[in-house]
Amino acid sequence: MASYIARRKFLATLGGAAAWPLAAHAQQPGGLVIANHALFATQAQQLIALATRHAIPTLYWRREFAEAGGLMSYGSRLGDAIRVVGVYAGRILKGEKPGDLPVQQPTKFELVVNLKAAKAIGLTIPESFLARADEVIE
Repeated sequence: MASYIARRKFLATLGGAAAWPLAAHAQQPGGLVIANHALFATQAQQLIALATRHAIPTLYWRREFAEAGGLMSYGSRLGDAIRVVGVYAGRILKGEKPGDLPVQQPTKFELVVNLKAAKAIGLTIPESFLARADEVIE
Protein backbone atom coordinates (compact mmCIF):
# COMPACT_ATOMS: atom_id res chain seq x y z
CA MET A 1 0.00 0.00 0.00
CA ALA A 2 2.76 2.40 0.95
CA SER A 3 4.63 1.78 -2.32
CA TYR A 4 1.39 2.20 -4.28
CA ILE A 5 0.74 5.59 -2.65
CA ALA A 6 4.38 6.65 -3.06
CA ARG A 7 4.25 5.68 -6.75
CA ARG A 8 1.08 7.73 -7.23
CA LYS A 9 2.68 10.78 -5.59
CA PHE A 10 5.82 10.30 -7.69
CA LEU A 11 3.79 10.12 -10.91
CA ALA A 12 1.84 13.20 -9.92
CA THR A 13 5.09 15.15 -9.58
CA LEU A 14 6.23 14.05 -13.05
CA GLY A 15 3.10 15.16 -14.86
CA GLY A 16 2.54 15.40 -18.61
CA ALA A 17 4.21 13.22 -21.21
CA ALA A 18 7.05 12.19 -18.91
CA ALA A 19 4.63 10.08 -16.87
CA TRP A 20 2.95 8.11 -19.66
CA PRO A 21 5.31 5.08 -19.64
CA LEU A 22 4.62 4.61 -15.93
CA ALA A 23 0.88 5.31 -16.05
CA ALA A 24 -0.09 1.62 -16.32
CA HIS A 25 1.65 0.97 -13.02
CA ALA A 26 -0.35 3.71 -11.30
CA GLN A 27 -3.72 2.02 -11.80
CA GLN A 28 -5.55 0.91 -8.69
CA PRO A 29 -4.59 -2.68 -7.91
CA GLY A 30 -7.17 -5.46 -8.12
CA GLY A 31 -6.08 -6.72 -4.72
CA LEU A 32 -3.36 -6.43 -2.13
CA VAL A 33 -1.46 -8.90 0.05
CA ILE A 34 0.03 -7.55 3.27
CA ALA A 35 2.96 -9.75 4.28
CA ASN A 36 4.47 -10.30 7.71
CA HIS A 37 6.53 -7.23 8.57
CA ALA A 38 6.94 -5.20 11.75
CA LEU A 39 5.98 -1.97 9.96
CA PHE A 40 2.68 -3.45 8.83
CA ALA A 41 1.92 -4.86 12.27
CA THR A 42 2.35 -1.45 13.90
CA GLN A 43 0.27 0.32 11.24
CA ALA A 44 -2.62 -2.16 11.09
CA GLN A 45 -5.43 0.36 11.56
CA GLN A 46 -4.01 2.68 8.91
CA LEU A 47 -3.60 -0.16 6.41
CA ILE A 48 -7.16 -1.35 7.00
CA ALA A 49 -8.53 2.20 6.68
CA LEU A 50 -6.64 2.85 3.44
CA ALA A 51 -7.70 -0.45 1.89
CA THR A 52 -11.32 0.23 2.85
CA ARG A 53 -11.29 3.85 1.65
CA HIS A 54 -9.88 2.83 -1.74
CA ALA A 55 -12.04 -0.34 -1.92
CA ILE A 56 -9.03 -2.62 -2.40
CA PRO A 57 -9.62 -6.27 -1.43
CA THR A 58 -6.78 -7.06 0.96
CA LEU A 59 -5.43 -10.29 2.42
CA TYR A 60 -3.48 -10.01 5.69
CA TRP A 61 -1.17 -12.56 7.31
CA ARG A 62 -2.75 -12.57 10.77
CA ARG A 63 -6.31 -13.02 11.96
CA GLU A 64 -6.06 -9.91 14.14
CA PHE A 65 -6.27 -7.81 10.96
CA ALA A 66 -9.58 -9.38 9.95
CA GLU A 67 -10.86 -9.03 13.51
CA ALA A 68 -9.93 -5.32 13.41
CA GLY A 69 -11.91 -4.71 10.20
CA GLY A 70 -9.70 -6.05 7.40
CA LEU A 71 -11.25 -8.13 4.64
CA MET A 72 -9.55 -11.46 5.26
CA SER A 73 -6.51 -13.15 6.69
CA TYR A 74 -4.69 -16.38 5.96
CA GLY A 75 -1.88 -17.49 8.19
CA SER A 76 -0.79 -19.36 11.26
CA ARG A 77 -2.11 -18.51 14.69
CA LEU A 78 0.11 -16.30 16.82
CA GLY A 79 -0.74 -18.42 19.88
CA ASP A 80 0.72 -21.51 18.20
CA ALA A 81 3.99 -19.68 17.50
CA ILE A 82 4.18 -18.46 21.10
CA ARG A 83 3.66 -22.02 22.33
CA VAL A 84 6.59 -23.23 20.18
CA VAL A 85 8.78 -20.44 21.58
CA GLY A 86 7.87 -21.59 25.10
CA VAL A 87 8.76 -25.19 24.33
CA TYR A 88 12.08 -24.12 22.83
CA ALA A 89 12.86 -21.90 25.83
CA GLY A 90 12.17 -24.83 28.13
CA ARG A 91 14.45 -27.12 26.13
CA ILE A 92 17.25 -24.54 26.19
CA LEU A 93 16.85 -24.00 29.95
CA LYS A 94 17.15 -27.77 30.41
CA GLY A 95 20.54 -27.68 28.69
CA GLU A 96 19.96 -28.28 24.99
CA LYS A 97 22.03 -26.19 22.62
CA PRO A 98 19.96 -23.76 20.52
CA GLY A 99 21.93 -24.75 17.41
CA ASP A 100 20.86 -28.37 17.88
CA LEU A 101 17.14 -27.58 17.90
CA PRO A 102 15.31 -28.16 14.63
CA VAL A 103 13.74 -25.30 12.74
CA GLN A 104 9.96 -25.55 12.92
CA GLN A 105 7.45 -24.07 10.57
CA PRO A 106 3.73 -23.71 11.14
CA THR A 107 1.66 -26.68 10.05
CA LYS A 108 -1.82 -25.25 10.59
CA PHE A 109 -3.11 -22.21 8.75
CA GLU A 110 -6.49 -20.56 9.06
CA LEU A 111 -8.63 -18.45 6.78
CA VAL A 112 -10.71 -15.70 8.41
CA VAL A 113 -13.18 -13.68 6.33
CA ASN A 114 -14.82 -10.45 7.49
CA LEU A 115 -18.19 -10.03 5.72
CA LYS A 116 -18.72 -6.56 7.17
CA ALA A 117 -15.48 -5.43 5.50
CA ALA A 118 -16.52 -7.09 2.24
CA LYS A 119 -19.80 -5.19 2.28
CA ALA A 120 -17.97 -1.91 3.01
CA ILE A 121 -15.96 -2.23 -0.22
CA GLY A 122 -18.85 -3.61 -2.27
CA LEU A 123 -17.48 -7.13 -2.58
CA THR A 124 -19.62 -10.25 -2.64
CA ILE A 125 -17.81 -13.35 -1.47
CA PRO A 126 -19.12 -16.64 -2.90
CA GLU A 127 -20.67 -19.12 -0.48
CA SER A 128 -18.27 -21.82 -1.72
CA PHE A 129 -15.35 -19.66 -0.53
CA LEU A 130 -17.01 -18.88 2.80
CA ALA A 131 -17.58 -22.60 3.36
CA ARG A 132 -13.81 -23.11 3.30
CA ALA A 133 -13.13 -20.38 5.86
CA ASP A 134 -12.18 -21.37 9.39
CA GLU A 135 -14.08 -18.35 10.68
CA VAL A 136 -16.51 -15.88 9.12
CA ILE A 137 -16.95 -12.57 10.91
CA GLU A 138 -20.47 -11.23 10.35
